[in-house]
Amino acid sequence: MAKTKSVFVCQNCGSESPKWIGKCYSCGEWNTFVEEKVMTGKPKGESAVFVSENSMRQKPQPVNSVNVEQLPRINTNIDEFNRVLGGGMVPGSIVLLGGEPGIGKSTLVLQMALKLTSQKILYVSGEESPQQIKLRADRLAPGEGEHCLVVNETALERIVNHIDNTAPELVIIDSVQTMEREDIESAPGSVSQIRECTATILRIAKERSLPVLLIGHINKEGSLAGPKVLEHMVDVVLQFEGDRHYMYRILRSIKNRFGSTSEIGIFEMLSNGLREVSNPSELLLSHQNEEMSGISIAAAIEGMRPFLIEVQALASTAAYGTPQRSSTGFDLRRLNMLLAVLEKRAGFKLAAKDVFLNIAGGLKVSDPAIDLAVVSAVLSSNTDLAIPKTICLTGEVGLSGEIRPVTRIEQRISEAEKLGFKTIVVPRYNKGIDFSKFNINVFQAGKIEEAFRQLFS
Repeated sequence: MAKTKSVFVCQNCGSESPKWIGKCYSCGEWNTFVEEKVMTGKPKGESAVFVSENSMRQKPQPVNSVNVEQLPRINTNIDEFNRVLGGGMVPGSIVLLGGEPGIGKSTLVLQMALKLTSQKILYVSGEESPQQIKLRADRLAPGEGEHCLVVNETALERIVNHIDNTAPELVIIDSVQTMEREDIESAPGSVSQIRECTATILRIAKERSLPVLLIGHINKEGSLAGPKVLEHMVDVVLQFEGDRHYMYRILRSIKNRFGSTSEIGIFEMLSNGLREVSNPSELLLSHQNEEMSGISIAAAIEGMRPFLIEVQALASTAAYGTPQRSSTGFDLRRLNMLLAVLEKRAGFKLAAKDVFLNIAGGLKVSDPAIDLAVVSAVLSSNTDLAIPKTICLTGEVGLSGEIRPVTRIEQRISEAEKLGFKTIVVPRYNKGIDFSKFNINVFQAGKIEEAFRQLFS
């Protein structure tokens, strides 16, 4: 006989405790323990529901004799999605897609499902009715979707039955937090439900070489909701991010067992769905003919892709005595460090100035190579001198005021040359590169003072 008992489970890491405690002894988080009902034993024959005959016949075999020729990647027909996945979806893999509410996760997944006309797809929705999905499908691809089967279901046992009856080639579950097993008494979205449901889906996917795409919620801290073990169980973890007030969305790979985690995909949200952005540099740069102070162009790298972004800065006299420091799309602590470098090493007095920084387009950039563009934009605004629109910059600024070398400098120069820039300022200490092969003037600077003389001379 199966028995139930009450335990307290950490909603962050999944650790269990017989009584409530304030601080988790495993992950160190506070106030994360929630009471849940768990089964202490399994009814006879219960596990047979989720065990296939294929798993009973499998035998150990040498790794060099494993046949992989029959498992080609599945082309999603979305180039940006394929880029982040490493070339497409691998049969038998589980992909977890997370993101903020309303960012476009369901739109991206349904758009991919409608384009995959060569695959039989089962779309399991625990949040929307088939009528709501049909309305979105008519907006994304009118008249398409005969190959895409839609069902509204949250019970895992019935989801498995639907997979058995329809024999799909791709399963989409929206979302993993809505699934529940009948033999677990805790509520959907709890640690026990998420862990056990994902483990069952994982076992089915591996046994049948069935690719599964899970959509996951995120918590208020911005990480995927549920236990951290969920990210360890799946093969690929993708993050769909962006500001809902802007049109651009970025798809990042946090974990990928079949490809690189340094790739990103860029999309533009339109009324008829998401559009792929193959050349983001042209969209992220303003095309104003008039030169304005406080604007610089940085050659950045996100993943393996170079693109040029516009850095906007505003420096003004503090109105209330205490100067403000505000940053959008750039690390505020790094901005304070760069302002201190300008004060100490370059002699510019900014202690009594309000400084506001913005990365145009609503992007969040973590590439340290845009440091030189940031300090140049701040100085341009402070002196009210415009930087020529034909110049772009790349370089990391150190605490002593030196311009440190950056990675993939040739890709950055090529991107600037392709977009018609006449001059690019690069670190002097990037060695072993033949700059003569580029049809753009490459100015090498070792200190920020040298870069400023080139910009404002």
